[in-house]
Amino acid sequence: ARPCKIVEMSTSKTGKHGHAKVHMVGIDLFTGKKYEDICPSTHNMDVPNVKRVDYQLCNISEDGFLSLLLENGDMREDIKVPEDPSLANEIRSRFDNGDDMLLTVLAAMGDEAVIALKFNTK
Repeated sequence: ARPCKIVEMSTSKTGKHGHAKVHMVGIDLFTGKKYEDICPSTHNMDVPNVKRVDYQLCNISEDGFLSLLLENGDMREDIKVPEDPSLANEIRSRFDNGDDMLLTVLAAMGDEAVIALKFNTK
C-alpha cells in the first residue's frame, strides 16, 4: 500500500449478488504514479496520516543530503534532495544563489520527501 491522493471515484450499482462497488484512482504522494482499485462500497479504507513541515535549508552536502533547521534549533540531515529533477535543480540553483528558503517536507507511511520550496520572508 502506498500513500495516495484520490483524484477520481465512481460507484457502480449493486449487482445481482452483492454490494455496490467503488472504483478509485489515486496518485502516489511521493512518486506521482497512478494507482487504481475497485472494492465493495461496504469495505473500510485505510487513510494515510500525512504531515507537512517547513524547514529552513542550511546546506546541501556533496552526496545530496539536505541540512534542515528545525524550529527548536536542531538540525536534520537525513533527507535527500528531491528526485524530481526540476525541483532539485531549482533548490540547488537558488541555494547557490544564496536565497533564504523554506523546504516543505511531506511525511506519510514511513516515507519523507521534499515536495516544495518557498522563500523565507522572516
